[in-house]
Formats: sequence, structure tokens, C-alpha cells
Amino acid sequence: MGVTNKMSDIKLKHSFLENIKIVISNAQVNSVKAIDFQRVLMYWNIGRIILEEEQNGKDRAEYGSYLIKNLSNELRPEFGTSFSVRQLERCRQFYKIYSNASALRSQLSWTHYKCLLPLDKNEEREFYEIESVKNNWSARQLERQINSQLFKRLILSNDKERVLAVAKGEEKNINATDIIKDPMYLEFLGLKPQSAYYEKDLEQAILSQIQNFILELVNGFTFVARQKRIHIDGDDFFIDLVFYNRLLKSFVIVELKTHKLNHSDLGQLQLYVNYFDRIEKLPEENSTIGILLCADKNNAVVKFSLPENNKTILTSQYKLYLPSEETLIHEVEKEIREYNNRDYK
Repeated sequence: MGVTNKMSDIKLKHSFLENIKIVISNAQVNSVKAIDFQRVLMYWNIGRIILEEEQNGKDRAEYGSYLIKNLSNELRPEFGTSFSVRQLERCRQFYKIYSNASALRSQLSWTHYKCLLPLDKNEEREFYEIESVKNNWSARQLERQINSQLFKRLILSNDKERVLAVAKGEEKNINATDIIKDPMYLEFLGLKPQSAYYEKDLEQAILSQIQNFILELVNGFTFVARQKRIHIDGDDFFIDLVFYNRLLKSFVIVELKTHKLNHSDLGQLQLYVNYFDRIEKLPEENSTIGILLCADKNNAVVKFSLPENNKTILTSQYKLYLPSEETLIHEVEKEIREYNNRDYK
């Protein structure tokens, strides 16, 4: 009896317990994913059968509408509202887009695919599929990235083929400009464009939404520190945010400015980048990247404040609302005009 009592008092090693918990959690997650993918295959097969019934895949709108409406009426009493007319139409569209079942990604749920279906261009859809799997985006995170026009923003400064190559991991020579966007959209912070707030308020809002902020930064970012203190010859300086990017293999420093960018801001950021390169960076790591995230900027000031061959100091304007299609088109046209003006000069 005494031995039994002693055995019950033995505490499990923390690492042992954590390993068991990880196995259980992974099994639970994988079970849910397996069920989700079976649901994807179910809707894919429904779409296939509907399309085949429409005279061997020939799309006849009148017959297709009649068929789906009657099918919904038959299925809903037995299987519920998941088989509405809209849902069956979506199944049909799903099969038309993904007619090859091997193209389906088991990591994506039906909710992910519902976000992808409205996209017109195959390369854009493929980009979001790859990024969702690679970054383990939830359906809500995927929806947010689509609504923020991530793909279109990335191709403002890169061609579609390069953006896809970076996403697929085929492009090895990745530059900071390939994955860091301008502008960045921070609507998730809940700050109002017309409200007065300080840099510390912006920083605190970002920290409270750090997962969403990293999502906006996109690939490979890990949070390292806030208000990182550095000591230089008797003077203390504090860097707003420090990240590490595994794709770039470099530290990424983010300085926040709630005013319009000026040349002294760039000088301050250059100081921090130089310090990290000489003190913090390991020999096998690449040069530190500095991002000045500001409320507004003057591209001419940026151009003349930095060396012509600059690749380590980047500026990005932040916006507190998601872009409309018209806004994005305007940004593209503006970028093209500025590019042409640079070439002309």
C-alpha cells in the first residue's frame, strides 16, 4: 500500500508530458484535416456528377439551372441546408475549375476553396493556394489576404512569374523587395485614419495584433523584440520592432513613424541597420534589412537620401483600410508613371 501511494506522488517529467500532449494534439488536428478534405472530395464529386449529367459536360445554362434546383429540393429534406441551390452551383463551379482531382490540396478545407473560387485568374488562385499551405493560413486569414489584394500588390514591383516562383520556392535569389509590400494595410489594428495617435500607440496596436501583422509582412517572419535597446558610445537607442526572416536569412528592423517620412528618419534607420550588421549579425547571415513604416512618404526624398545601389533600407506607407479595386489600379498606374519618370531621367 505504501509503495502504491509513493508511486502516485511521482510527478511526470515536463518534457515527457509535453511530448505526449503534442502527439495527441497533432492527431486531433490531422483528424479534423482528414475530415475536411473528405468534405472537399464530396463537393468535388457532386460537381463532377452534375456537370456530366449536363449532357457530357456541355454547359447548357437552362438545363443546368433546372437540374440544380430540382436536385436541391430532393437533397435538402434528407441532408439539410448544406445542399442549397447556391451550394450546388458552387460545387459545379468547383469541379469546372479543379477538374483534375490530383490538383486538390489536402491541407485546404472546403472553406478555403470557397474563398478561392471567385478568383478569375489561375495564377492568382495558385499563388493563394501555395501561400495558404506554406504558411498554414486559416480560411479567415486567406480571405483577409485576398481582400487585401496581396497578389496584385506583390506584382506591382515584380512580374507574375517571379512572384509565383518565390511562392513555390523555385526562386532562390530572394530580395527583400520580393516579399515586403508597399503600401501595407493595417486595417486589423482598428485605428481610425482621422484620429490622432502616437507612435507608441501604433506599436502597441501592432503588438496586440502581432499575428496579423506578421501575416501582412507575409513570408518567413519571426518576431524577435520590441524597443530593442542598443548602446553606442554612451548613448542609448531603442529600435521599435525587430524580426528575423528565414527566407532572407537576415534580421529585419521595423521603425514606425506616424508622420510623413523625412531624411532624418532614414538616417536613424541606417544607424540601426549598421549596428545590427556589425554587432548582431552572424557571419553566415545576410545583411540586415530596415523597413521604415510611415504614414506618408516622399519618394524623391527616399531616392536622394539613399545610395543608388541601396538594397537594405526600404520604405513602406501604411494604410488603415483595405484597398478597393479602383485604389489598387490607381497604385499600379502611379507606380508605372514613377518608373517611367526614373527611366526618362
